Amino acid sequence: MAPFRRGKKTPKNSSSVSREASARVRNGPPGGFPSRSKPQPKNAFQASRVRELVDDRSESTDTTAQEIDNTVTESDELLSHNDDSEPDTPLENPYSVLLQTLNPTVIHGEPRTKRRKVETAATTAPITESLSQDPDTANDAEDLGNSSEEGSVDDIDIATAQEEHDSFATHFAEPDEHETSLRIHAIEKNQWITEKLTTSPSWSATLRRPATSDEISVDGEASALRAQCMKLKPKFEDNLERILSNSDDLTHHLATSIFTYHDVLFSARSLDNASKIRTLTSLHILNHLTQTRDRILKNNAKILKRGDDEDLGFRDQGFTRPKVLILLPTRQSCVKMVDAMVNVGKPDQQGNRKRFEDSFANVDEELSPDKPEEFKDLFGGNDDDMFRLGLKFGRRTVKYFSQFYNSDVIFASPLGLRTILGGDGKKKADYDFLSSIEIIILDQSEALLMQNWEHLEYIFEHLNLQPKEAHGCDFSRVRGWYLDGHAKYFRQTILFSAFNFPALNKLYTQFMLNVAGKTKLASVHNGAIVDLAIPVKQTFSRFAFMDPTSEPDDRFNYFTTAILPALIKTSQTYGGQRGILIFMPLYADFVRVRNHLAASSSTQHVSFGSISEYTPVKDVARARSHFLTGRHSMLLYTERAHHFRRYRLKGISRIIFYGLPENPLFYREIVSGYLGSDPKTDHRHTSVRCLFSKLDLLKLERIVGTQRYLSLLSDQGDTFDFI
Repeated sequence: MAPFRRGKKTPKNSSSVSREASARVRNGPPGGFPSRSKPQPKNAFQASRVRELVDDRSESTDTTAQEIDNTVTESDELLSHNDDSEPDTPLENPYSVLLQTLNPTVIHGEPRTKRRKVETAATTAPITESLSQDPDTANDAEDLGNSSEEGSVDDIDIATAQEEHDSFATHFAEPDEHETSLRIHAIEKNQWITEKLTTSPSWSATLRRPATSDEISVDGEASALRAQCMKLKPKFEDNLERILSNSDDLTHHLATSIFTYHDVLFSARSLDNASKIRTLTSLHILNHLTQTRDRILKNNAKILKRGDDEDLGFRDQGFTRPKVLILLPTRQSCVKMVDAMVNVGKPDQQGNRKRFEDSFANVDEELSPDKPEEFKDLFGGNDDDMFRLGLKFGRRTVKYFSQFYNSDVIFASPLGLRTILGGDGKKKADYDFLSSIEIIILDQSEALLMQNWEHLEYIFEHLNLQPKEAHGCDFSRVRGWYLDGHAKYFRQTILFSAFNFPALNKLYTQFMLNVAGKTKLASVHNGAIVDLAIPVKQTFSRFAFMDPTSEPDDRFNYFTTAILPALIKTSQTYGGQRGILIFMPLYADFVRVRNHLAASSSTQHVSFGSISEYTPVKDVARARSHFLTGRHSMLLYTERAHHFRRYRLKGISRIIFYGLPENPLFYREIVSGYLGSDPKTDHRHTSVRCLFSKLDLLKLERIVGTQRYLSLLSDQGDTFDFI
């Protein structure tokens, strides 16, 4: 279902999409984005990755944040292979140039001046401005570690030698080819070994790995992986130890799975552990980027020592530079994740930081204090869901708004990334920058579900495909499993969500194909029906269906034959019941029921109102007013409208859940908040009724609790009362 855009203000001159147009968008905004003004050389990325220009060049004036924040310009800018300010110079052999920069002497035998110290002494401008004016290609040698402050290449060689058998080496750099081929073969045949790990009363853990001929138990493998978990770069170990020292077992299992490159589905995210999750994720990302960079430097040093003519057969790179993709629901969530990475990495310089804060963090609207904390966490700050951002990391620097092909990490919303992938007939498809993604992270997946999930699935379908152009790639350095088209079997996918749902399980089954295995960590639910603010009778009615495809029709028939006639009868009697709220999880069901109430002869005397994610503000106010005064006896209300607005509806005496809400917090907010909003209400005459089928088992578990939901699905009878 299409996303609903909250009508909050966005920064000046930033692009905005109307609520309904943004909600229904499939292939980008009307008209799409303009194509690049002139074609770029196919090997332009080769120069941008490792080339250090010898001649001096003038710096271009820094573009203002207001001009660059324009969405159309931004999409062109992010995908272009070179900066507009980059002069057209003949391309040099990138590795030869890099080797020259690593050589301690110049051609004439004189000592080579250390580049960074000279530049530092000569540069007195503020660090943000100096970085923002440099082209992306200017400091690529520094990105690869060519810095006198960081020590020599020999130091990197020693440090890397100590990590030859860590998770990065065994999974990406030097995997066992025989064992890997066996695991890929098992994955292609959908052969997995599944075993539950140690559980507690509050959570559970399940580990799945490809079924091979070895007899290693899952528990034994998990224990070995836990031992490898702590082998991070030395500068990150203290952060990890500090986090784990005051963490529970669930966090330890999460850290183990993340740092050993398992795929992870973590459906126990909450406000309490959100900050810790962002820090763990940031540690993992920065450790991965540092390991990748140091290994390339180590191999470059060996090439320098042996000579260019000797082929040493190093395989240490992908097709393109971006290695990490992070998908988030809002700009404010992007700010939180970026800040976590900055706090972990502690860079000395941050290029374009002010522009980032102006575009992502600044907002002049405050939320109402009566909104729930979960709502404030998600929609506080800049809640725009149309964004994308590239970050390029150096040893001591980070640059915001780097072009995608020059970035290490890409942050985006599903809508923001989908609009630049193309393939809709209006523009040429360009998704080569996703070809070498080695880690993809979804945070707050439950919020992404309320947007357009189709965009997210489209992104997953275009991950790790063979690139259409070379983009300056040196194929002699590309890892073998990239060339074989097996990158999807090495990619790590990490999904964070407050709860599990079918669309998330589909990603887990269809796209999480890691040869290292995949771990599912889930909470044990007490149930939203527990500890309600008011005493109320709650009735759960189970209906049968012929097959999954006919379930919507069977639900509608059950509602119109078993539920609606009784509602009509009570509302039409003299002094009959008013204030009947009908909660609709899906917009398609909302339209179907609304049309039935408007056109059916049996409901011609029933007055009703409706509020959905597409209802204009004026119509919402009218519907709420008529419902409160009793002019409308029924009100249809969608889950997405509640998710994005959290309306405080009054005058409710009875609630019908046409379907259970995905988010269990919504059940508690609606029952406790709406029925208990009027202190004069006699709760003996209030009630809640919920419709469910066996396809709703995940929703039912969250509503009634892990210990109760199976009995509601299997016991005889179809009606269950909770008081």
